[in-house]
Amino acid sequence: MQRSKILGAALGVILGGMAQSAFAQSEIKIGEINSYSLLPAFTEPYRKGWQLAVEEVNAAGGVNGKKLVVVSKDDGGKPADAQTAANELVSSENVAMLTGTFLSNIGLAVSDFANQKKVFFLAAEPLTDAITWSKGNRYTFRLRPSNYMQAAMLVEEAAKLPAKRWATIAPNYEYGQSAVSVFKKLMSEKRPDIQWVDEQWPPQGKIDAGPVVQAVAAANPEAILNVTFGADLVKLVREGNTRGLFKDRAVVSFLTGEPEYLDPLKEETPAGWIVTGYPWYSIKTPEHDAFLKAYQGKYNDYPPGGSARSSATRPSRLPLRSLPKPTPPIRKN
Repeated sequence: MQRSKILGAALGVILGGMAQSAFAQSEIKIGEINSYSLLPAFTEPYRKGWQLAVEEVNAAGGVNGKKLVVVSKDDGGKPADAQTAANELVSSENVAMLTGTFLSNIGLAVSDFANQKKVFFLAAEPLTDAITWSKGNRYTFRLRPSNYMQAAMLVEEAAKLPAKRWATIAPNYEYGQSAVSVFKKLMSEKRPDIQWVDEQWPPQGKIDAGPVVQAVAAANPEAILNVTFGADLVKLVREGNTRGLFKDRAVVSFLTGEPEYLDPLKEETPAGWIVTGYPWYSIKTPEHDAFLKAYQGKYNDYPPGGSARSSATRPSRLPLRSLPKPTPPIRKN
């Protein structure tokens, strides 16, 4: 498939400058690290995506005639464990490069390791701009659009809203802090009349949605910036719907349009949010068509965003309940 040729060629370029010992063997090892036990709803579909890609590359002859092998480790959502895994992959498994990570703080930890050990690291999911800006290094590259890119897309639509009083809800770690900071900066350039009336910083993965919703409602904003995702997003939406937080209020939300975050919401999905995401059903390019066909053929399901990270994330203003419903296959519970 064309996608296999592109990936194989890209890996050939990336690996071309690696240690020659990797090429003295009959296979090329890549070390992959992610938070599989902490965030299975996202990382398991992500794993299916790279497993499919590896199969395609090897079926097409591998990289420079050598079989591609991925050695995967679980970081448990802990930066220290991610660095330990990276060290084991490099020193014991003799991998030619590192890839993966989901949470921004873990991506930064592995990036620091890569810089110290002078090993190539392709950050798959971390959104923090620091990984390639303030804390960037010559050994670290990123795959997906960063916080700045996502915020810039959202701001294009958010700035058109008449709302002047805004509140924010974001997880209290690197990703959430970075996303809110860059969004505020870009919004202030387009809308200097904006007033930020409340900020809520729940711990990642442990949101107490009731008090958060109550505090935001008490500030009476006209619009809300949401940066929560996964289980935290579900709890926030459920509590917000129950208490009427989103009624007659605009909501701008990072990532919410990705299938892995929409699926758990089902009929509770709010309408009209401005989001970034992965509209797999409406991307019409030969490359994406080939990927979609291969993914559905192997897994009998439609792909989440993590399974197709090479697709551009774009903002959309969605009455989310009116999204076209895929027929079949439908994701299974």
